[in-house]
Amino acid sequence: MLSPEGDKELAVATRIDGRQVATAIKEQLADRVKVLRTHGVLPGLGTIVVGDDPGSHAYVAGKHRDCAEVGIASIRVELPATATQDEVDAAVRSLNDDPACTGFIVQLPLPPHLDMYRVLELVDPDKDADGLHPTNLGKLVLGIDGPLPCTPRGIIELLRAHDVPITGARFCVIGCGLTVGRPLGLMLTRPTEHATVTLCHEATVDVAEHARASDVVVAAAGVAHLVRPDWISPGATVLSVGITRTIEGILGDVHPEVGTVAGKISPATGGVGPMTRAMLLTNIVEIAERSV
Repeated sequence: MLSPEGDKELAVATRIDGRQVATAIKEQLADRVKVLRTHGVLPGLGTIVVGDDPGSHAYVAGKHRDCAEVGIASIRVELPATATQDEVDAAVRSLNDDPACTGFIVQLPLPPHLDMYRVLELVDPDKDADGLHPTNLGKLVLGIDGPLPCTPRGIIELLRAHDVPITGARFCVIGCGLTVGRPLGLMLTRPTEHATVTLCHEATVDVAEHARASDVVVAAAGVAHLVRPDWISPGATVLSVGITRTIEGILGDVHPEVGTVAGKISPATGGVGPMTRAMLLTNIVEIAERSV
């Protein structure tokens, strides 16, 4: 049994493998893309990356490799860290107007001198592959169909694929960020999931107590090894989502020894990450299918 970091063996917890599930999803998407091509529709994913952050570039490169596997066209826009707000805005408008671009993302985080919310609002909601446009987040609140945030959607699909009960289950989501925690809370409380969710943040009193009372713990705080074994109820499911890059490598939010207590556990790498990318492709294919 592997630890969340994947580097040593521990007893008890069953590993939740995101790569395997993502591969199966991509195979299904490839079949759907073939059907779209028979209708003269070629889905295209656009990405905008600003700056030289190696993590962002590596992640976007992985997304375009996925596109090649599925048959989706790739449109890459790379801007220097010194790009002005107007230059980034112009790149967004260009993809909004590009008929070859079915949907696109602006890779986050952006350099601090740029207004992230202004950039996200400029994205055409119908081309919002990340599901983070205010219009699409509003649709999520109202229960109206629209592109869904990729990581929360990937988390839910990963749990379903590994037969983790969701309806009626108690979830503790640690971290209330825009890309994971807040939208995940909304999605888990939809009628299709009907989970009970506690969202914890930096001002939460005794996060460990909330975690111990939960059937599923989703760690998305970006604090290395924040979640300790004594935070987890024996047999609970734990997903390590947040990561910290160090000179020793990538560390997840979940301490490796949590694997001795949990029933099921996802690794910091190879768990939710591949599912996020698979859901991005799913959003692109679904947007393309609306035009047929």
